[in-house]
Amino acid sequence: MKFFYIFCALCLVVGAVFAVRAFAADTDVIPAVGQSAPTFTLPSQEGVQVSLTSFRGKWVVLYFYPKDMTSGCTLEAHNFQRDQAKYDADNAVILGVSVDSADSHKQFCTKEGLSFRLLADTEDKVTESYGSLANYGVAKKARRNTFLIDPQGKIVKVWTGVNPMHHSEEVLSELAAHK
Repeated sequence: MKFFYIFCALCLVVGAVFAVRAFAADTDVIPAVGQSAPTFTLPSQEGVQVSLTSFRGKWVVLYFYPKDMTSGCTLEAHNFQRDQAKYDADNAVILGVSVDSADSHKQFCTKEGLSFRLLADTEDKVTESYGSLANYGVAKKARRNTFLIDPQGKIVKVWTGVNPMHHSEEVLSELAAHK
């Protein structure tokens, strides 16, 4: 029985070390307001390469989310989809990014009726360049962060740890403030 307690204590210590290492790895710097948005090219749910630079002249809502088909991510995506016509009227495009595959994004878009682009960052590079990569040791996911990028490619607003229920409204308000 004594061996069992020693084994459990050892497991707790090892687990704590891995937890500290995982959170210590989350030191990415989030790009600041006024900075040029880091450029990228990623595949969409259709398998087409999408570059941030191709949207010069438009507002870009670049939102990072943890995982396709989960409740919070589905709610956030539905709200962006619900407001799609408002974004179109404001000359804005919505780009969602997670570390899921393009195939996963395709299934998510089909199941949930999403018409905007979801981009697959399976190598984590873009998510990391936007300071939005959460490293949980064995798993990596995007943090729920959003960047509003102006038509010249500058970041004008950053939201971190957003509430998916009201986030689309927040973004639309910020867009209106810049008109």
